[in-house]
Amino acid sequence: MTGSLGGSGQTALAKSKVHFISGLPRWGSTLLSALSRQNPRFVAGVTSPAAMLCGNLLHSMSGGGGEFASFFTDKKRRAIVRGVFDSYYSDVAPGRVIFDTNRSWTGRLPLLTELHPDARVICCVREVPWIIDSIERMVRRNALQPSRLFAYRTGGSIYSRVETLMDSEKGLIGLAWSTLREAWFSDAAERMIVVNYDSLARDPGRVLAYLYRALDEPVFAHDFENVVYAEPDYDAELGMPGLHTVRPKVAPVPRESCLPPDLVKKYAEVNFWLNPGLNHRKVVVL
Repeated sequence: MTGSLGGSGQTALAKSKVHFISGLPRWGSTLLSALSRQNPRFVAGVTSPAAMLCGNLLHSMSGGGGEFASFFTDKKRRAIVRGVFDSYYSDVAPGRVIFDTNRSWTGRLPLLTELHPDARVICCVREVPWIIDSIERMVRRNALQPSRLFAYRTGGSIYSRVETLMDSEKGLIGLAWSTLREAWFSDAAERMIVVNYDSLARDPGRVLAYLYRALDEPVFAHDFENVVYAEPDYDAELGMPGLHTVRPKVAPVPRESCLPPDLVKKYAEVNFWLNPGLNHRKVVVL
C-alpha cells in the first residue's frame, strides 16, 4: 500500500514533516506522545515498527539477503527504505507532523540523515537508577504475569533482572543507553534534543514551548490536567499491564527507591547527559 499521489506526484508523507522520539525506556516518552496527540496536527504513538522494517529491508538488500544484493544500488536502497515511511503513514493527511517513536533511532542517526535530512530526534532520558526502579515496580505489580522483558522467566532476583536489563546488546535499558551515548558523541548530535523526565514532569509548558520553537511549529495550548493515553493490548503482550498508561495530571510523583542501595550507587554515575564536561557537541538538554 502506498501513499496517495497528488498532482505533483508526491506522496502525502512528502507534504508532511517527520521527526523522531527515541532515548531511554520508562522516562516518559508515552507522556510526550500523549501530550503531542492533543495537538490535532501531530501524529504520535507509544512506539512504531518503522525502525524494525527499515533494518530488515537493509539486511535483505545487503549480503545478508543472499544472491540478490548485487541488484541494489544505494539509490534503490534509499528509495525502498524511504518507502517504509510512505506506506506506513499513507493514511496520514498531508500537512501533519509525524513523530515516529522507537528507542533504536539513536543508533541509526546516519540512516535518518539519508532519509529525513531536516528531522530532529527528541531523546528522552531519566537517571538510570530511577528507570530500573520504575521497571522493578511494574514487575512486582504484575507478579502473576511473567514479562517478555525477561523471556517470561520466573524466579531470579532483582540483581539478575537488572543484569538482564543492562545488557548492552539486548537489554531494555543497556542497549538504549549504548545507542544514546553513541549518538551523543557523534557528528550528528546536533539533530538531538534531549528531554529530561524530571523537567517534563515539573514544567511541561516550558519543555513543550522549546520543542515548538525548535521544530518551527505554531504553539498549541495543551491541557496538562487531563492527559489520556493507554496501550492495554500492547502492554498485555509484554506481560506488563499498565506499562504505558499515563496519569491524567502531569506532575512529579516523589517516592523512595525500591532498589537496594548498592544498585543505586552502581548506576549513579552513568547519566552522562548531566555532565556538562561531556557535552562536546553542545546538545540541547531540557
